[in-house]
Amino acid sequence: MRVLYLLNISNPDRLSADSGWIFADLLAPALADAGAEVTVAAPAPAGDARCGFHQTKVPGTKYRARFSADIDELVALIRAEKPDVVVANQIEETPAIRTALLEAGSNALLAGYCHYLPFSFTGGGQLQLDPSLNDAGLGRPVLLAFAAGLAACDRVLVHSSTAASWVSAAAARMAVDLGERLRVVPAPRDERLVRDPATTQPASGAGAIGVYNHRLYAHYGTGQFVDLARDLVASGTVRLRVMDLFGQRRAERKGLDDSPEKMRDQLSALPHVQVVSDQGDRVRYKDLLADARFGIAPFRPGCPWSMSVIDCQGMGLPVISPRLGWLAEHIDPELCFTTPAEAVALAERLATDTEFHALHAKRAHASTADLAPALIAARYLEAVS
Repeated sequence: MRVLYLLNISNPDRLSADSGWIFADLLAPALADAGAEVTVAAPAPAGDARCGFHQTKVPGTKYRARFSADIDELVALIRAEKPDVVVANQIEETPAIRTALLEAGSNALLAGYCHYLPFSFTGGGQLQLDPSLNDAGLGRPVLLAFAAGLAACDRVLVHSSTAASWVSAAAARMAVDLGERLRVVPAPRDERLVRDPATTQPASGAGAIGVYNHRLYAHYGTGQFVDLARDLVASGTVRLRVMDLFGQRRAERKGLDDSPEKMRDQLSALPHVQVVSDQGDRVRYKDLLADARFGIAPFRPGCPWSMSVIDCQGMGLPVISPRLGWLAEHIDPELCFTTPAEAVALAERLATDTEFHALHAKRAHASTADLAPALIAARYLEAVS
């Protein structure tokens, strides 16, 4: 099977902070191991030496990534690669890709991966636009482009059962019949970030470290985390380590949303909160996770998946989480909270109760076992066969 993987990279200056690139980098070699011939078309190469690479332009903004597909380039690429399957990581681009397949005379199967949903649903079933894609009122055009993308696909791939439910509900509201095209294929875990918790026990008691390793955008609920951080460190039992995953961002990205820089400054000003950078180095990133006691999930309402949560769990770090989206589906109910007081109680118990921590470290680690790249590659190939 010849697979052409079309990958949008939103942050080429810091690939380690781009989950789409990391997933492709992990998945492409696993697909090759399974016998597929893989070519990645992206601004930066992903995979290993067995994977082909076609360099594409960096979209200046997240909106250009959705609305500026180059059909001439796509036609030429499809004719050159002659794929059996085209995987589009940017679902809004699939109508353009379908057009290119038509012009190139290709009958390749087109699979769209819903890597990022431009909407979420409230507990009452109300559809909400993602504020990160609603600058100048663009949220609804993005949502409609997403629906058009669903309609153009032969397969629609999503990360989780929560994402499948949301995508199905959104499609139905916009008169897009998904039929039997929807498949749940989780993202692979990073095997470099896997550690048996039975082999190590991070420091407990006063000064135990809770790690927050998520993007610091306001739409991730970072403001709520800032408020929670004040409560978590108040007693002195817990210290916090906050990852600055982006570093210095390009002016175009800051111009659309400068909240990561503002949130970073607010967190840096808090006592017992350490803001650190992995400097784009996965080894350093692992080291920063390794001596933490537990992780903290984001407060992002539209959360169909979280690479950073899986990173923590693979390392044997229990993760405490608000009851939101996929987080409530995946994380042990004993570690989910509704109020800040519940979150503080959980954090302090993980910091001081050795038996409770060991139990949940084991459960966290085990929850990622089915996400090994080889297993995910097999599910991927089954989904597009």
